[in-house]
Amino acid sequence: MLLVDVYLDKSPIQGIGVFAKHHIPKGTLIWKLDPRFDRIIDVETYEGETGPVKNYLDRYSYPDRRDPAYIVFEADDARYMNHDDEPNCDVSSPEETYALRDIAAGEEMTCNYNHFFETGFDFLGDRHL
Repeated sequence: MLLVDVYLDKSPIQGIGVFAKHHIPKGTLIWKLDPRFDRIIDVETYEGETGPVKNYLDRYSYPDRRDPAYIVFEADDARYMNHDDEPNCDVSSPEETYALRDIAAGEEMTCNYNHFFETGFDFLGDRHL
């Protein structure tokens, strides 16, 4: 779950993005996996889905780096965070995200999707198991 105030807006990167409502200092814990809200879905269930549900999970979920038998679906707006090769958020830990540098109010919050995939990022539906 996000631990800082954000809003969604049109992103110059891709579709919708997550933007900081207030200044976020470097090193701030901005997101923490919270199993009370964030969904951990087994891959078998995910792969059994079709149509709009599968398409949505393909777009907004990612492999659970703690256990490849699961995917993570974030319960809040964190799922709209876009990729950047030089992100302002560090997602290298599977359970916490920190600000890599000061993030200005109104600035889009970004992460490097390559942390979620061993061979470089792709949407879940595009992976070949």
